[in-house]
Amino acid sequence: MQTEGSSLKNKFDSIIFDLDGTLWDSTGNVALAWEQARKQVDYVTEAITVERVKSITGMAYDAIFEVLLPDLDVEKRNYFKALCAQSEIDTLHAIGGDLYPDLGDTVKYLAGKYKLFIVSNCQSGYIGTFLSHCPVAEYFSGHQCYGTKGRPKAENIRDVVNDHHLQAPVYIGDTKGDYDSATKAGVPFIFADYGFGKVEEGQITTISGLGDLVGLL
Repeated sequence: MQTEGSSLKNKFDSIIFDLDGTLWDSTGNVALAWEQARKQVDYVTEAITVERVKSITGMAYDAIFEVLLPDLDVEKRNYFKALCAQSEIDTLHAIGGDLYPDLGDTVKYLAGKYKLFIVSNCQSGYIGTFLSHCPVAEYFSGHQCYGTKGRPKAENIRDVVNDHHLQAPVYIGDTKGDYDSATKAGVPFIFADYGFGKVEEGQITTISGLGDLVGLL
């Protein structure tokens, strides 16, 4: 972990979290759900693996299927996307994903000092599914996602900041896209290097686990 020691304490009034790769890893069960959806059509021939899901994690939900199936007819792709979306929500509602270590204790600690939020590029209903499996869901004050309005993450971060009158937020995520979105929204960025992406520069600090936030913030 690279930190600035105690220099980040008392600098923020709120924390906005990314979800996938930051608070939990659902890629295994998402792959399972999408593979179940694939078997309902006869025009998606390549298996949906965990590796393929990880390669697009963090992208806007519409863009995911454009990347996975670029040569597919738009109508067929949209139909398959809808099948995957429903299968994903159903599967994760039933069995959830893998919560990252120290999630509960860390969120409880942070909630004593900061307002906590989630902003993700996921589909509508996905964050709610995460919260239904999260033992500390009540500590999050709000959330926003791509699926609500079809807007980029930077705009969703701005919405959370404006809607909740946040004066000094910080965003925590695990990809370059997260960094770019936070930067566009004018919000400082903490990089979670245990997730799915890489951020070489620009972050105010880097954490290697959620528990690192207790000493840092």
